[in-house]
Amino acid sequence: MGFRHNNVLPVNHFHKDWQRRVRTWFDQPGRKLRRRNARKAKATALGVRPLTLLRPAVRGQTVRYNRKLREGRGFTLAELKEAGIGRKEARGVGIVVDHRRRNLSEEGKKLNVERLKAYKSRLIVFPRKAGKPKKGDSSPEDLKAATTRASIVFPEAYSAEAPRKITSEERQLEAYRTLRIARANARYEGVRKIRAAKKEEEEAAKKK
Repeated sequence: MGFRHNNVLPVNHFHKDWQRRVRTWFDQPGRKLRRRNARKAKATALGVRPLTLLRPAVRGQTVRYNRKLREGRGFTLAELKEAGIGRKEARGVGIVVDHRRRNLSEEGKKLNVERLKAYKSRLIVFPRKAGKPKKGDSSPEDLKAATTRASIVFPEAYSAEAPRKITSEERQLEAYRTLRIARANARYEGVRKIRAAKKEEEEAAKKK
């Protein structure tokens, strides 16, 4: 016999073995402590080296997040070249390289080149053997300088302009109309070129 309407189910067998089916999270405080101890152990093992690798400043994806700056995967080869750092050398001094990334704007490239140069100016490379320094190692004076583990902070995502009065030119400018005209010109550029070329051919043919 079936059931009808929104009534209480008779003799509902729902007393299952829930202990086997429920996911618990009682080890959360223990995991937190373990991660903290692991970070301390890593910091001790690294000595005076930075705690994290240097990564580029990139924009977030999509219109929603592209106002924000975040850490990228790695620096492009063009950025390294402009900063005067070799590809193999970069990996040896804690700079991450991403050969697949491309620079889509001059502003973004300039920002990361400045970031690399700032890192390079602060960098102190200790020689593997104290008595035998190699090319690229820091001078004895630099080795005595105070070291810091603080990472290079990101600059402001965008610089806010100071408030000012609107000019008469800005009042007269019709931004929406200007954009629509620019889009239309870009769309019909090819057709207009073909039309102009055809007209020139016809005029040339008439002159003959």
